[in-house]
Amino acid sequence: MTTAAAPQGPAPRVAGDDGDRGGLRAALGGLTTRGRSFLAAGVAAAACAYVLGQGDLLRVGLLLAVLPLICVFVLHRTRYRVAGSRRLAPRRVETGTEARVHLRMDNVSRLPTGLLMLQDHVPYMLGPRPRFVLDRVEAGGRREVSYRVRSDLRGRFPLGPLQLRLSDPFGMCELTRSFSAYDTLTVIPRTEPLPPVKLAGESAGHGEGQQRALALAGDDDIIPRAYRHGDDLRRVHWRSTARYGELMVRREEQPQRARCTVLLDTRRIAYEGGGPDSAFEWAVSGAASVLTHMLERGYAVRLLTDTGSTVPGEGAEGFAGAGHDTAEAAGLLMDTLAVVDHSDGAGLSRAYDVLRGGHEGLLVAFVGDLDEEQAALAARMRQRGGAAVAFLLDSGTWLTGGAVAGAVEDRLRRLREAGWQAFAVPPGVRLAELWQQAGGAAGHAPAADTYGGWS
Repeated sequence: MTTAAAPQGPAPRVAGDDGDRGGLRAALGGLTTRGRSFLAAGVAAAACAYVLGQGDLLRVGLLLAVLPLICVFVLHRTRYRVAGSRRLAPRRVETGTEARVHLRMDNVSRLPTGLLMLQDHVPYMLGPRPRFVLDRVEAGGRREVSYRVRSDLRGRFPLGPLQLRLSDPFGMCELTRSFSAYDTLTVIPRTEPLPPVKLAGESAGHGEGQQRALALAGDDDIIPRAYRHGDDLRRVHWRSTARYGELMVRREEQPQRARCTVLLDTRRIAYEGGGPDSAFEWAVSGAASVLTHMLERGYAVRLLTDTGSTVPGEGAEGFAGAGHDTAEAAGLLMDTLAVVDHSDGAGLSRAYDVLRGGHEGLLVAFVGDLDEEQAALAARMRQRGGAAVAFLLDSGTWLTGGAVAGAVEDRLRRLREAGWQAFAVPPGVRLAELWQQAGGAAGHAPAADTYGGWS
């Protein structure tokens, strides 16, 4: 929630003060069409009365001209103190999902306000600009209103500033006062639930996405620790107990968290077309779905782009979920995907350099158009013994809605020969269907080699 006080109206000043004249000039600029019409009619009537010598018409002209000026002066001298707040529920939404914005106005002065017109600035992608009319707010009173926003595009959208428009009872003059606070609504990619499948080469240890590696190979290599209250007596290591003169137990098996790297190809030359239904948006949504799914399964995950940048970045070798709160890690990843855009890169070499550095566990890639050189580079990204799944999006197929081109089939064959589970992504297909196919193909795939305790 963001709270801010509207600027207080001009305090009484000494006549002739420059600030007072400037404020009065701004108030005159707030004359409405009705106020300007009254003023013009009054001046015209006064001029006609002077020419024709009609005293009654002169009095009518003066009344018409003076009324809007009196309204301007009274509104200009009005002192008010109003506090406003904005609350988003929720602050992070998926594309195509509505969020509700709650506005609250508090009259913190000892005097009641007049008629208030409330307006919030909203980007056009979120819908029309909301406007509200608030009746007289008593001293210490409160008014609450709300409106809904929705976007089919990802991004971070500012909301605000909030504006109050003050009007006199006759509608002759309107003055605008702005709050200074902003809020930000984050629209993240739409995610879809994925079925829990077993992928070829994926860790096969105990628990969801975890495996246990014995710390020691044999009885002579055991490194015991001191007995702690509650330890199972069956784990007492008597030889060490006799050596150290105190009760010692075998060290527990050490859990090692499985890892998953999601590679997102953002090259501008790899995608054609745009909009919510484009191939690039499908790839971003797919990456978000896989990251969310693997975090829920207990994996430590990271997002890697063709530029070589990783999220969350430093610490835990760039993986989130290992030493971070899962909800916090998911929020960081979704915030990144909310604003990810095309890169100007021509290849995947930077991503390859990052992956070449170590054992990345499961690798899931969303790539656009690949030429022969980039297809060969992508084929080498798969680590020995690790599961690797690739989803290829052919921009030509997405633009025309036709069949998958022969060049795409050749890229798929090359990736599969390198050990990838590669799938072409036709327009409109759901990721859950392809994910299920990846799990089914894994059941018929030969057993992968092992390395570093992973299988």
